[in-house]
Amino acid sequence: MSVDESQKKNPKTSPNLPWKTKLFLSTFSFFTDVVRRSNFTVNRRLFNLIDTKSPPSKKPINGVSSSDVIVDASKNLWFRVYTPVGVSDVGLPVVVYLHGGGFTFLAANSKPYDDFCMRLARELPAVVVSVNYRLSPEHKYPAQYEDGFDVLKFLDREKIDNFPGFANLSNCFLAGDSAGGNIAHHMALRASDFSFQKLKLVGLIAIQPFFGGEEQTESELRLVGVPVVSVERTEWIWKAFLPEGSDRDHPASNVFGPNSVDLSEVNFPATIVVVGGFDPLQDWQRRYYEGLKKSGKDATLVEYPEAVHSFYGFPELPESSLLIKETRDFMQRLC
Repeated sequence: MSVDESQKKNPKTSPNLPWKTKLFLSTFSFFTDVVRRSNFTVNRRLFNLIDTKSPPSKKPINGVSSSDVIVDASKNLWFRVYTPVGVSDVGLPVVVYLHGGGFTFLAANSKPYDDFCMRLARELPAVVVSVNYRLSPEHKYPAQYEDGFDVLKFLDREKIDNFPGFANLSNCFLAGDSAGGNIAHHMALRASDFSFQKLKLVGLIAIQPFFGGEEQTESELRLVGVPVVSVERTEWIWKAFLPEGSDRDHPASNVFGPNSVDLSEVNFPATIVVVGGFDPLQDWQRRYYEGLKKSGKDATLVEYPEAVHSFYGFPELPESSLLIKETRDFMQRLC
């Protein structure tokens, strides 16, 4: 559901949300504010009180089974594989998914992401590999990028027990939301000059990717008080994640900024960029799309004017189902 230029900026500053969705987002925002300390550390014990974890299930749940695979125990690097059952197609694409949470919160087995990846596996359909990477501020840049890329290399070269034989690694997609979208971009950049044996990266699905810069954009200034994202929160996240002494124009954050890598000669995969009209980060996300287009890349922009940051995790929101359809269409085009 792409929209034209006149629809891009929603004149409203407050979204209409179901009360359960609003309560969840308010609670999450409150806890992330409480556990973030002024010295850029996190009270993990307190945050874990609301971060409910879901175990893997070899017995299918709603048509999808799941199992965990350890990549590097010393770094607590692992991933969860979601396999749709009863699918007639052979050679299903593989979606390597990077969860959001500002590089700082949540995990691959956090219930919202377990539910979402299960839904992706069932409805796309695809074999979904959800990466559990290290978190900042305990592990700063570039740990998250390294973990994600290590998973790609592991998938490419290792024989993995119980990995579905109908998973087609030559149709591999990177996907991520928020900070996960940022990580997916940088994984794609690293993959551009790496020689894989089996894996072929054909697409990138960037759902409300978390980018930024020293400038404060119009949407950041206008959308004050919306759920999850605020200028204060994002500034804290960048300081906790980026190397000491860096500002937000670091290429990890401002990927088409003054210090960025020129992508014009890079073999970058086709990309779909998803933007929400109540997301303060939307201007950065559009700049990302525009930067890809100016670099000559295959890029598609999808906008949902009524969507808040993290809308995809709430099946009751209509945009969540629209996103699944847009993603399926994007993948089928490339496969």
